[in-house]
Amino acid sequence: QVQLVESGGGLVQPGGSLRLSCAASAGFFSIYVMGWYRQAPGKQRELVATLTPSGSTNYADSAKGRFTVSRDNAKNTVYLQMNSLKPEDTAVYYCNAKRGTRYEYWGQGTQVTVSS
Repeated sequence: QVQLVESGGGLVQPGGSLRLSCAASAGFFSIYVMGWYRQAPGKQRELVATLTPSGSTNYADSAKGRFTVSRDNAKNTVYLQMNSLKPEDTAVYYCNAKRGTRYEYWGQGTQVTVSS
């Protein structure tokens, strides 16, 4: 059974930082595109960032310059470092793993709240 387990969410003040973690099954990163998505109340889930097996990254415009996606192969963990957080970043953040059109998995989500 494939599992993606997120952690690291919480309450942070505007301008602060958080690092989200997503623990995955061993060997995942070599064949799956890993991604972070978020869903704010009343809004559709949206892409935040992706990381391919080769190490290429892609970011939503809202995340560019503030968020960084990375991975630690030894720990089977992918990270989302979020800096300069804004209230509009408040959402449930989900880890995603995708391989082609047939295989896709989601984590349970972790809440990020940016508020003073």
